[in-house]
Amino acid sequence: MTKQQTKEFEDNLHIINLQLYKRRDQWKLTSLAWMDYDDVSQIIRIHIYNKWPQYDPSKPLAPWVNKIISHQIKNLVRNNFSNYAKPCLKCSASQSENGCEIYQTQCDRCPIYAAWCLRKRDAYNIKVPVSLEFHAHETGESAPSNENLPELVDALHLKMEKELTDVQWQVYKALYIKGQDELELAKEMGYKTSEKNRSPGYKQIKNIQKAILIKAKRCIYSGTMDI
Repeated sequence: MTKQQTKEFEDNLHIINLQLYKRRDQWKLTSLAWMDYDDVSQIIRIHIYNKWPQYDPSKPLAPWVNKIISHQIKNLVRNNFSNYAKPCLKCSASQSENGCEIYQTQCDRCPIYAAWCLRKRDAYNIKVPVSLEFHAHETGESAPSNENLPELVDALHLKMEKELTDVQWQVYKALYIKGQDELELAKEMGYKTSEKNRSPGYKQIKNIQKAILIKAKRCIYSGTMDI
């Protein structure tokens, strides 16, 4: 960045700081005790500085800054929480108070939950530090005890690849194997929405998830998976 661009950034810093302050309520990830909104603001401020050469001075600054702020908050939530959070948060079978429509409770009897326990649970516990008592008792979670869990998870993935349609498999692989964000996936698939206050692809993704869960439940209880 040139000296002139750096000076322009510094001259407009009060506007950037004001927009950051106005959007404090967008940061709802208070469970991360080591990252508060002051930290988030500084991260975004540095990002805006790096992006400054892309700003067109002939256009209003606030809308450009606000777009960056919103995108960066979503990225920080995804990178520090969503990528590690329980798959139940994205599952249409999930019920309040750690309930599950299929298994009654969110537990490692579900192969998708079991895969999360094996691969991401430790990272989640580090990112969102709470007491061991909370994890063991208040949430009703238990560490995977089945020695065949990795084989069970892999078997489910193979079975689902055969049972699902191409579109369903694309959603399954993105959400339950790669841990991709629903909104990001919906955009990739070209889904849109005409409903107010609804993210693009909300209905389409949810309907596909329901179809996936029906087939997954059928596979699990039919005893047709080879492990």
